[in-house]
Amino acid sequence: MRDLPYHLWEPVIGLEIHVQLNTQSKLFSSAPNRFGDEPNANISVVCTGQPGALPVLNQEAVKKAIQFGLAIKGNITKISRFDRKSYFYPDSPRNFQITQYDHPIIRGGQLTLDVEGESKTFHINRAHLEDDAGMLKHFSTFAGVDYNRAGAPLIEIVSEPCFHSSKEASAYAQAIRAILLYLDASDGNMEEGSLRIDVNISVRPKGEQALRPRIEIKNMNSFSFLEMAIESEIRRQIALYTDSPHRTPEELIPPGTYRWDPETRETILMRRKESADDYRYFPEPDLVPIVLSDELIDEIASHLPELPQDRYRRYVTDLGLTPYAANLLVNDKKMCDYFEEALHIEPHPRALCNWITVEFAGRFKETGKTVMDSGILPKHVAKLVHMIEKQTITGRIAKAVADEMVTNPGLDPETIVAKNPDYQPVADVAAIEQLVDQVLSENPQSVIDFKAGKDKAFSFLVGQVMKLSRGKATPQIVNDLLKSKIAKG
Repeated sequence: MRDLPYHLWEPVIGLEIHVQLNTQSKLFSSAPNRFGDEPNANISVVCTGQPGALPVLNQEAVKKAIQFGLAIKGNITKISRFDRKSYFYPDSPRNFQITQYDHPIIRGGQLTLDVEGESKTFHINRAHLEDDAGMLKHFSTFAGVDYNRAGAPLIEIVSEPCFHSSKEASAYAQAIRAILLYLDASDGNMEEGSLRIDVNISVRPKGEQALRPRIEIKNMNSFSFLEMAIESEIRRQIALYTDSPHRTPEELIPPGTYRWDPETRETILMRRKESADDYRYFPEPDLVPIVLSDELIDEIASHLPELPQDRYRRYVTDLGLTPYAANLLVNDKKMCDYFEEALHIEPHPRALCNWITVEFAGRFKETGKTVMDSGILPKHVAKLVHMIEKQTITGRIAKAVADEMVTNPGLDPETIVAKNPDYQPVADVAAIEQLVDQVLSENPQSVIDFKAGKDKAFSFLVGQVMKLSRGKATPQIVNDLLKSKIAKG
């Protein structure tokens, strides 16, 4: 890889996130808003742009947009309207999209996030409602169009150009997705296209305030690809400026729309960028403006759920989780709800978090499953942690019990322990004392090292006792006996 002067350049990144709302019907018709059905099954005269077909606005989509605006502390526009955005493509049966250009339903907003240990605030320019296009499907000798997605309700969330690294952009995109999941406004499924990200990137010399020409990368459908594409494009632009210092930015970076090729790990030009004039925006004549009352906005605000940023703060401040662990949980609502359910039963948040996000996650890594969809109940994970905390079982026994829980989902860990004699911890002081005496006699140097202040030596002695007991000795008894005998010796 080329050695480029990255330290001399500052990336400037903005995101446009397109999120499909999970309403029962489409934005302007009663056709089902559903993924995975047979092609062209969920369509109507409105979806396919038949002459004379008139759109009727879906009120549930408006409500979900308001919820999102409140969640990001944006300004809810009391009077907003729709516009026509003209473009000609096979997946757009009307040859125009109904969107909000001049008067979006949400203006402004912000998110404060922890990115690599630093708290940062990112600003949102606007969010607006629009309907989706259909989907082109390419086959070996022909292409077809599936209009099932045509007319699906979207909210497009446009950030300010406020990100300066791929990590910042990815953290923001994940936070947006989490908010929509907590609001139950979208399923956020990136593989199915429910959430798609367009990224705008430019670079400029550090200290320069003006924005330079940018390019757009369309339809990123994973956070890892988003980060890779941003890094690749930053390298490409810095290389162009470095190799041709006497050419103007406009010559070197003509605005264009690119796609990300995960195989070559490069951005590929698709077409030169259109301007707003090319789309010939004008007010949508078939829809009246959206007029919202303060009473409606207040009513929606009063029923907002706990949002991920609030949950994150509670986890770090009240529960004592690390920022990394808290982020891991809140960005996966399904996992977070699983954790919450277990937490009601066993109030040991750190241990629960570790077992859910590390121990059980590791056991399901090869299968592609998660503990949430494995059949293992949250209360059973809570019981396992409870037995460890109460020293009913040792950590080594707990790992073996967890293995059995994975093999036989639904089994209560208390039942597993009760039925297996090998899982009964040894609490007989006399029996453990014999093992302690043996370890002390066989490891005199470790005793000397511990007395000299080397804590690792004590951990080694504990480990040797646990090894002799096959992990069954009660840890507290082992610790107490070792310390007592070393002190007397």
